[in-house]
Amino acid sequence: IPSALLHMATSLGFLRLALQSSGHLGAVLAAEPLTEPDEPGEFPDGELGVQMDGVSFAYGTDSAPVLTDVDITLSPGTVTALVGDSGSGKTTMLRLIPRFWDPASGAVRIGGLDLRDVTTTQVLSRTAMVLQDSMLLRQSIRDNIRLARPDADDDEVIAAARSAQIHDRIMELPHGYDTVINEAASNISSGQRQLLTIARAFIADPAVLILDEATSSVDTRTELLVQRAMAALRYGRTSFVIAHRLSTIRDADTIL
Repeated sequence: IPSALLHMATSLGFLRLALQSSGHLGAVLAAEPLTEPDEPGEFPDGELGVQMDGVSFAYGTDSAPVLTDVDITLSPGTVTALVGDSGSGKTTMLRLIPRFWDPASGAVRIGGLDLRDVTTTQVLSRTAMVLQDSMLLRQSIRDNIRLARPDADDDEVIAAARSAQIHDRIMELPHGYDTVINEAASNISSGQRQLLTIARAFIADPAVLILDEATSSVDTRTELLVQRAMAALRYGRTSFVIAHRLSTIRDADTIL
């Protein structure tokens, strides 16, 4: 009987999660697509700065504002750290940059262009994110790295892995770059997962980089390796960093 009760409790937990997920899925399906310009502009070549002019944002018309009249100007190639309590709007602010949402008022600009004046494809091609939770597919390591640029050849994949400090670890795996990541990505360590997402960002070669708690899921030994990879990735790019560890933000040009 105890095992039956445990099984029932576990099943109810899964059912609750499924109901929550179905609600989220419904919200996604009901969301209005972002509008695309009829005559999109073109980002200039080279390093790009980022501006927010009077940006306000709320999750829904009846919700309290998360951001109110945010004004920032970040020079090309600089590193900016965002520090604040949980729920203060750090992640929301950064997810306006790749245009996951449009602000309720004000404008977000990259390279002087309002993001609403370029296509979402253009925005995503010039930005990259490395998040706290590494998102990997059930594919080979090679395919996971070049997810951001499917036309990348093997030499470019290896160069990105070397820059991300993970090439040697990949070569230690039984099938090297052909190693298939399992569904839970449990056949590689959390540090390796994070370094793979950094390698993916390298191969994307973005002008604007967002690092959201990118070292929080690794141990202190692996953190140094991830820090080195992120420092190399930030070089020459306008970068944003969210982190609670002082070691991650102490080299920033600006702290907001």
